[in-house]
Amino acid sequence: MGNQKLKWTGEEEEALLAGIAKHGAGKWKNILRDPEFSKKLINRSNIDLKDKWRNLSIAPGTQGSTNRARPTRVKEEEGVTPPPVETDEKTTPPPPIVNPFIPPVPPLLRKKSIELITDQSGSVDTKNVPRYDGMIFEALSALADANGSDVSSIFHFIEPRHEVPPNFRRVLSSRLRRLATQSKLVKLQNFYKIPDPSGTRTTPAPKPKETHTKSRQSNNHQASAISLQMIEEAAITAACKVVEAENKIDIAKAAGEEFEKMTKLAEGTEHLLVIANEIHEKCSRGEVVLLA
Repeated sequence: MGNQKLKWTGEEEEALLAGIAKHGAGKWKNILRDPEFSKKLINRSNIDLKDKWRNLSIAPGTQGSTNRARPTRVKEEEGVTPPPVETDEKTTPPPPIVNPFIPPVPPLLRKKSIELITDQSGSVDTKNVPRYDGMIFEALSALADANGSDVSSIFHFIEPRHEVPPNFRRVLSSRLRRLATQSKLVKLQNFYKIPDPSGTRTTPAPKPKETHTKSRQSNNHQASAISLQMIEEAAITAACKVVEAENKIDIAKAAGEEFEKMTKLAEGTEHLLVIANEIHEKCSRGEVVLLA
């Protein structure tokens, strides 16, 4: 430990300030070990450097104040216990430490798990159309209402079972109207239902004739119920396939039209290139080219 009662010289103060500028405040051991300052501060310890820097940092005019702030403890390096400070100068409170403002870190943006099914023009995304049509047929088949189901009933059936976008109710209403105009669904006022595969209205199944045993009657009922269920499932699957095929046809038509446009554009560009080459050849021979 250095002699703490030894008065500081101007050369020592300059060495301390230069060391702080080089290593930073609080790096007292690094300053004492630096060959550039070790000779000038040979009689000083890290505690001396800390106390002197604190006194130099105090603004003039704050000495003698009766309202003394409690000094902030500075964490020293492990293994070093600071002794009581004894200086010739009057004890004054350290300058207030202003905590730098740290802006709040913005929360991570949640990745969208649902793709928007409509673009800015309001057109339905053709990639998700087959999936939504399948949901509609699934809901109508499960609800199995003879009078049909409205938009709210279909929406409340689909929402808890599938992952849908926020505007799915509007898209659902649009798809129901579209399927009704394509005769894939039957619309009765504001209700929708799956059309009968036979093309006629649904009629109650005929009662089986009485047989000699009750077991044969129950078997007939089960067989008819299974056949009706298989017909409904086949109808739903066929409707989904038809919708998917129509969407693919529409996409193929659009691609074909775009290809024709690009072909015509390429032919026109090639024609202009031939004319430009002819004009260039004539100009290179010194001929006069008149453009009509």
